[in-house]
Amino acid sequence: MSKLAAEFDEAMMNVYRTAKDECGYNATDFLQMLYEHRGVETARRLLSDDKPQFGFTKLWEYGRLDLTVECLVLNERFRELFDSNQLETARRRLREYGFDPKRCERAHRRPQ
Repeated sequence: MSKLAAEFDEAMMNVYRTAKDECGYNATDFLQMLYEHRGVETARRLLSDDKPQFGFTKLWEYGRLDLTVECLVLNERFRELFDSNQLETARRRLREYGFDPKRCERAHRRPQ
């Protein structure tokens, strides 16, 4: 696993933890996917479906689309891990739910 993929993996785990801690949302299916496929493959699988996953809509209900996989893959740090179709799917989903994808570009940044 590349260093960047490992960083993305940790960022995905942090998304899970933050959603649980701040929203009370325990995304057990998401966590299972992370254990089975790691972060990059989990994100690719979630972005391959035409419709948003249950977790996406649940986070929308909480007003926390900033905690979605879609938002994380658009982060400038991680975009190179995904192809243009995956990135466009993420942007489209966020826009459809009234969230500006540009808010994701620098979200989840690690302190330098």
